[in-house]
Amino acid sequence: MAENMVVHGIRSSSVGRRSLLAGTVAAAGAAMATGLPATAQAATAAVTEPARFPAGRPLLIRGATVVTMDRTRGILPDTDVLVVDKRIKAVGRRLAAPRAAAVIEAKGALLIPGFVDTHRHMWQSALRGIGVDWTFDNYFGAMQALLPRFRPEDVYAGNHLGMVEAVADGVTTVVDWSHGSSTPAHADAAVDALTAVPGRARWAYGRFGFDTSWVTSGEVERIRAARFSSDDQLVTMQLALDLPSDDPSPADAALRHARQQGLPVTMHAGIFGLNPDALIAHLADNGFLGPTTTLVHAATLTDDSYRRIADSGAFLSLSAESELNAGQGYPPTGAARRFGIPISLSMDTVVWWSGDMFSAMRATLSAERGLTFLRAHARGEQVTSHDLRAADVLHYATLGGAEALGMADRIGSVTPGKLADLVLLRQDTPSMTPVNHPVGHLVFQAGRGDIDTVIVGGRVLKHRGELIGLDLARARRLAEASRDHIRGAVGETAWQQFIDPPRS
Repeated sequence: MAENMVVHGIRSSSVGRRSLLAGTVAAAGAAMATGLPATAQAATAAVTEPARFPAGRPLLIRGATVVTMDRTRGILPDTDVLVVDKRIKAVGRRLAAPRAAAVIEAKGALLIPGFVDTHRHMWQSALRGIGVDWTFDNYFGAMQALLPRFRPEDVYAGNHLGMVEAVADGVTTVVDWSHGSSTPAHADAAVDALTAVPGRARWAYGRFGFDTSWVTSGEVERIRAARFSSDDQLVTMQLALDLPSDDPSPADAALRHARQQGLPVTMHAGIFGLNPDALIAHLADNGFLGPTTTLVHAATLTDDSYRRIADSGAFLSLSAESELNAGQGYPPTGAARRFGIPISLSMDTVVWWSGDMFSAMRATLSAERGLTFLRAHARGEQVTSHDLRAADVLHYATLGGAEALGMADRIGSVTPGKLADLVLLRQDTPSMTPVNHPVGHLVFQAGRGDIDTVIVGGRVLKHRGELIGLDLARARRLAEASRDHIRGAVGETAWQQFIDPPRS
């Protein structure tokens, strides 16, 4: 007899989180024996822990409003999504539950593809919030003082917490911009942490500063052979390189090596006072710009540079919270759209900002719309319609990120055949009631506290707001110990100066 595990309802205000997860195999089997619907029987079953989702078991999400981000499918109300063997098997109405499937009843809830963050310095996670009042100059100076205090275990602690946070917040794929990997031991620790959490990540190997000679030393080959034997694993590899502003040519050997190794490259560019137009011209003229290149910030460039980037097929990673607060330059959303440059979103670092992709979408939308109004008002004109829409920034945060990573054939939309990286939002809070415009609701109403279920590669990692198979207590313990070590190493006076830098 086929058995279905039924997880009834998305939330219930009348029962606690744990008890509302009524839905065991036994309950479903009893329902079949009595002829009652499995969901009705499961709703009355007494359970004291989150429902289990055994590996390899099919999963059916039933009755959600599916914001597919698939250009041919759009938004599908009252729709089921079937997950089998890590992938989305089918999307449609009233799908049959396969034998032994787990069923999540999600009537009225929003289901979206997981967020993709294309630039986050995860090794800094234990320093969360100390730079809330920093400018970019404050950051650069602080990192020069703090980075030498980082042991491999500190990089591990930051990356581990960063991955747990990403999963909890619905970021199912994150680029770890790992320029804290100062030595091979630090690099190994970074990868150890990423692979300890079953989220999806792109490890971008880098070193703080502008020296790229290490790329051709054999270190890239060493760690790639040891840790990245398959492109199908959850954590894959690329390079994160920062190039000198005055003369980027010393980095040419590293860029050629990356191309020979077939490794994508991400780099900071167009930061006020750093990485100017000459860098873009050098990259373009020497064939180093292309679809496997992601430029972070790119905020202070001329039209000639944006034209070169567009012609190359390279991508941008915009961190609007960072750019607006630290001074890298104004988020270049408008310029990118004018020239047809594909955009992805990122959170940069929790030393300053949140790790919240809902915030990234709002900051991106608000910055561009505000600038459009400001320019129009200066001309004595009024803006009568918005060009940048909520759907655009939701695309940047999902499928746009997948495209930047060369993974759009695998993730980024709710499309049959793609990997099941999915996020289900609860529907019973005041801010989620009612949902009249699903895309607009996701951008301006929803928040990470509304995330109910997170699935990566078909594996449920969060459900009913609780993490499954991720040790948050350990992540917190390691991060706090790392923070205490770094704070002690720099001294309390310096630490307080980091928190409260002098006013200009």
